[in-house]
Amino acid sequence: MTIEQIYTGCLAQGAYYIQSGNEAVVIDPLREVAPYIQKAARNNATIKYVLETHFHADFVSGHLDLAKKTGATIVYGPLAQPAFDAHIAKDGETLKVGKITIEVIHTPGHTMESSCYLLKNEKGKPVALFSGDTLFIGDVGRPDLAQKIKAELTQEVLAAHLFNSLRNKIMTLPDDVVIYPAHGAGSACGKNMSKETTDTLGHQKQTNYALRADMTKEEFIKEVTTGLTTPPSYFPLNVMMNIKGYESIDKVLERGQHAFSPDAFEVAANETGALILDTRDAQVFAKGFIPNAINIGIDGNFAPWVGAMIPDIRQEILLITDEGREEEVITRLARVGYDFTIGYLKGGFASWKKAGKEIDSIRSVSADELADIQKKEEVNILDVRKKSEYDSEHLLNAENTPLDDINDHMPMLDRNKTYYVHCAGGYRSMIFNSTLKARGYDNLVDIKGGFKAIKDSGNFKISDYVCPTTLL
Repeated sequence: MTIEQIYTGCLAQGAYYIQSGNEAVVIDPLREVAPYIQKAARNNATIKYVLETHFHADFVSGHLDLAKKTGATIVYGPLAQPAFDAHIAKDGETLKVGKITIEVIHTPGHTMESSCYLLKNEKGKPVALFSGDTLFIGDVGRPDLAQKIKAELTQEVLAAHLFNSLRNKIMTLPDDVVIYPAHGAGSACGKNMSKETTDTLGHQKQTNYALRADMTKEEFIKEVTTGLTTPPSYFPLNVMMNIKGYESIDKVLERGQHAFSPDAFEVAANETGALILDTRDAQVFAKGFIPNAINIGIDGNFAPWVGAMIPDIRQEILLITDEGREEEVITRLARVGYDFTIGYLKGGFASWKKAGKEIDSIRSVSADELADIQKKEEVNILDVRKKSEYDSEHLLNAENTPLDDINDHMPMLDRNKTYYVHCAGGYRSMIFNSTLKARGYDNLVDIKGGFKAIKDSGNFKISDYVCPTTLL
C-alpha cells in the first residue's frame, strides 16, 4: 500500500494518491491531472476512484478531467448533488481498492456534503483519515461558506453540525490514525491552521483547540466562529464550477498559449478589454511595466490573490510573464477558475520595451530612505496587511487599508497626496499599488521589504505586540 501527499504550496492544498496492488485512488485532485495519470502509469496501476471530500470553494478540482481520461468513478458523500455522473456514497459505505478498503464517513459541518475517507489496511485496521476540510492540523474547517449557496445554513447551524461530526464520527476513531487534511497554513478555509500537514488523531486531541474533550457545543460554536472574516469573493464561483462542471484544462491551455507580438498585444488589450496581468517579481515590475497592468507575482500566493483581486472569473486576461513560465501561469489561473487567458506577450516585457512602447513605473524606497524622508516632512503611510496582522503589530503612524478590501471598500485617498505603502514583505503592497495606479492614483510609493524591513531598521515606533486571534 502506498499513500502519497501531493502538496501545493500556492494553494496550501493537499491532494492524495493511494495505491494497493494495481488499483489506485486520487483524493481532491488539482485541475491539471496529467501528473496523477503519469504516476499511475509508472506504477502499472489503474485509477479506480476519484474521491471528493466536498465541493471545494478555494480551487477548481480536477475530478471531471481525471474521470474522463481514466474511466475512474467520481465519488462524493451523502447529500452531494453534482450536475454530472458521480457515485453518491452512503454513510459507512466501503470502497474496495486492491487489498485495502476505504470507508466513507459523512461529516457535515464545513459543508453539508462534506465527508472523510477512512483507509483500512488489508487486515481491516484503520490506518489513515483523509479529512478534507472537516479537520485540519490545529484547526477545523470554517463553517460559514455553505451559506453562500443556501442562506438558511448559517454559520451557527453548520458549526453545530461540525461539532457533532467531530465528536461522533472522528474523535471515536483510534488515536494512532494519521490525519491527512486537504489544507495547511495559508489557506482561507480555516483560521488557525498549523504548518504541519499530517498528524495523529491522538496528538490532535491534545493540541487542537476544537477537539478539547470538555468543550460544550455552545463553546465550540463560539470558538470556531470567532475571528472569521468575509471569505474571498471567488469562493462561491469555484463552488458552482465544481458542482456544475467546467471546460477541460486542455482547452484552457490551448486558448491561453497564444503568443502576441507587442503590436498585436496592444491591439488585443484595446479591442477586448482584457485585464493585463503582470506576474513578474514585484520590484522588477516596479522599475517598468505596461500602463494599467496589475502585478500579482507568480512566486507568491498567486492563485488566492488572483481570486481576491479579479471579481469576475470570466474576465479575459492577457499575460506578461518571465519567459518560459507562460503555461505555468495559465495553469495556476485555471486552478481557481480563471479560464479565459487569451494570450501572452511574446518575449515578455523586454520585447515591449524594445518596441519603444509606452512604459510606466512605481517608485520604491527602502526603510532607511523612508526614515530620512520622515525626518524632513510628514508622511502618509498605508499598511495593506490584513486587519489581524495590523492589530497584532504595526507602525504607529500607519493607516490600515487591507488589500483584501479594495474592491468592496475603495480607500478614501487624496489624489494630491503622496502615500508610502507597505505589507509584510513587499508582495501585497505592489498588488495594491499597481491596482490603484491603474485606477488613476499616481502618488503611491512602495516600501521595499515591507513591515519586516521597517521593524528591522529600528528607525520607527512600533505598537506593542498582541497575539492575533485569527490568521484570516
